[in-house]
Amino acid sequence: MLSLRGTATVGAIVLVTLLGALAWTVGLGALGWVVGLGCGVGLIAAVRRGLAQAGVDDLGPADLVTLTRATLTCAVAALVADSIVREPAVTALVGIAVVALVLDGVDGWVARRTRTATTFGTRFDGEVDAFLMLVLSVYVAGLVGWWVLAIGAARYVFALAGWWLPWMRRELPFRYWRKVATAVQGIVLAFAAADIAPLWISGAALLAALALLAESFGRDVLWLWRRRAADIAEPPEPVPVGVAAAQVDEVPDTPPDEGARPSKRRHRRRTAVAMVTNTMAVLLVWFALVAPNHADRLTPSAFLHLPVEALVVAALALVLPTAARWAMAVVVGLVLGLLAVVKILDMGFFLALDRPFDPVGDPGYLEPAVGVLRDSIGPAGTTLVVTALALVLLGLLIGMPLSVARLTGIVARHRAQSLRAVAALAVAWITFAAFGLQFGQGEPIASVKAGSLAVGEVRAFTAGVEDEEQFDAAAAVDEFSEARRGKLLDGLRGKDVVITFVESYGRVALEGPSSAKVRTLLDNGTRRLGASGYSARSAYLTSSTFGGLSWLAHATLQSGLWVDNERRHDRLLSSSRTTLTSAFGEAGWRTVAVMPSNPGKWPEGKAFYGFDKIYDRTDIKYRGPKFGWSAMPDQFVLAAFQRRELSRRRPVMAEISLSSSHIPWAPLPRMVPWNRLGDGSVYERIHSQGRSAQELWRDTDDVKAAYSRSIRYSLRALIAFVEKYGDRNLVLIVLGDHQPTTLVSGNGASHDVPITIIAKDPAVLDRISEWGWNAGLRPSPETPVWRMDAFRDRWIAAFSPESLSTSTRPASPPRSP
Repeated sequence: MLSLRGTATVGAIVLVTLLGALAWTVGLGALGWVVGLGCGVGLIAAVRRGLAQAGVDDLGPADLVTLTRATLTCAVAALVADSIVREPAVTALVGIAVVALVLDGVDGWVARRTRTATTFGTRFDGEVDAFLMLVLSVYVAGLVGWWVLAIGAARYVFALAGWWLPWMRRELPFRYWRKVATAVQGIVLAFAAADIAPLWISGAALLAALALLAESFGRDVLWLWRRRAADIAEPPEPVPVGVAAAQVDEVPDTPPDEGARPSKRRHRRRTAVAMVTNTMAVLLVWFALVAPNHADRLTPSAFLHLPVEALVVAALALVLPTAARWAMAVVVGLVLGLLAVVKILDMGFFLALDRPFDPVGDPGYLEPAVGVLRDSIGPAGTTLVVTALALVLLGLLIGMPLSVARLTGIVARHRAQSLRAVAALAVAWITFAAFGLQFGQGEPIASVKAGSLAVGEVRAFTAGVEDEEQFDAAAAVDEFSEARRGKLLDGLRGKDVVITFVESYGRVALEGPSSAKVRTLLDNGTRRLGASGYSARSAYLTSSTFGGLSWLAHATLQSGLWVDNERRHDRLLSSSRTTLTSAFGEAGWRTVAVMPSNPGKWPEGKAFYGFDKIYDRTDIKYRGPKFGWSAMPDQFVLAAFQRRELSRRRPVMAEISLSSSHIPWAPLPRMVPWNRLGDGSVYERIHSQGRSAQELWRDTDDVKAAYSRSIRYSLRALIAFVEKYGDRNLVLIVLGDHQPTTLVSGNGASHDVPITIIAKDPAVLDRISEWGWNAGLRPSPETPVWRMDAFRDRWIAAFSPESLSTSTRPASPPRSP
């Protein structure tokens, strides 16, 4: 039991933290904060009044679960209010609401298991149900129609009628159908709020739910009407929704008489339930202790280890008193729950980005990841995946402490047998460790995985702090900071320098599945451009990122610093580091960024990078369909850049982000005659004939082939662009930002990306002749490999006077580590 004052304090902290997390991740304005905090204040006042009326001072275990649901409902109310003045955060709103709905089945179970069911708890649960339905109906009403408010208002109309009609205050008998009716309302409202189905389907589902609700309330009203003349000496309080029509929790089982003996059937049922529960607890804890954090290592043999952490916890359960044992179980369970969450996140990050999850810098990637997932499997599948993942993570954080508490309780109750088992297993663990016994070539049987992972996470956090200091020191040393106003880049005077990032153009495109077609395309392109007087040099750069997070690669190339995580990126943007763009700008070039898939403003583009003009999705007047994640085809982007900049202003330095080769690689555009591009509506037919991402991703081999096709399209567009619009003053740098995800690149793939410099003026390529790059558009396997952060200094040094760049000329090209 917890006192109301202590619970109110903890609840307020949790609510403020939750609202702060929403503000940080999806954005929460002043209106959302006011509504969320107002609901929290009202919640505390209502609980205080309810406890006083029930003559109870403390909240029980089930009440705490209900309070958690109420706190989540306050967050949902904040998001609904915020959606009035800004774009709604649908994923967060629906995800939190679904968690609250799922927890509705937990508080009743806890009340029955702990035998702490109370009248207050029943009423509290019903009121939280009713408020959540009201909040969701307000949001859905804006999507479907204001008639949906009838679903959320039904309980309150029923309660209001009880104030005016005494016969409606009579206590209603328990009816299981009410559980079904209320559950259906929550499910349908959450489904409609997700906005994943056509409007007519959501409307039909809501009408059916409303009809079901009307039937449930109507039956209750009819029952009360027939008994309206009954003699009631002391009319009870107005019946809340928990008893009237929105109660979800079952009435606690009537306990048998003290002397009654359970039947054999009930005994067998309870034994079976206990065995299943104990087995699930063991599996959950075992996963946290020994499971690997790589999805490809998730094999049955990976779980055949003896964790020393389990022996330590079991030994503590044998020697600690009951209260201390429970406290230890909660702490250990929370730690194991967090470790299990980290392992699951690590699996996802290794699969997509070939690195583990960074708890400090990676939470900000959640929204972009959800966006990519939506483009890959559609909004319905995305909602299901995100909801399932949220439920799994929440289940781990709640279920792990309960599991540890249950298992340590079993150990304590069977002290003698447990003591012998722990002693024997301890001897076995020492033996396995001493001889280094393993399963085949795998990891040692004597496991310390959980402890090592926990220590590693703490060290990673500490290393992150130290890394920031080292990065700041490196950023402060800038060879060009004082020379920026000199004659930098004189060797490129009069040239249009265009840096073009081709999304996911990695080394696997030239050496992996379907790479033969890419190599053929590049070789043919070399001959075609050569016939027009162009020459090219190619090599490889090692990117600072893998599988995604393209902006890290852009920052690395531009700044000459190794930017491989979001912390470093944020530190870089707050510095005064010289970028390639700012160097060109101060040397007299007009600087332009073309970000066709960027949905909004990018203030850092001008404030840090130094771009004079930034073209985003809204600036490029494209009226065609979206191709997967990419807002528009690469060919259209290049034509728009030529029309807006190359044909009007000279010289220009530009960075262009081509995104047609961005995952999910379906549907894909095709080349169109340049004079037929128009406003992009020509792509409607191409899009309708293309393969959907949902269909493509059913077969991994098809995905790899589609990736190769997307790269070929982007390269084909670039080659055709140079042929049609290029001249003697064009210098084009084409490179990849990172390798594609491990599904295409494979596990343990390099982070290398191709880079090519194309120019018609031979003097440009003469400046880089000492680099040892390959002739043509295709680098060879023996081509030098530099780290991407080396390019800035090498480029500026190659085209600046010797007096300004001597200190930046390395004796030999830096190699990839």
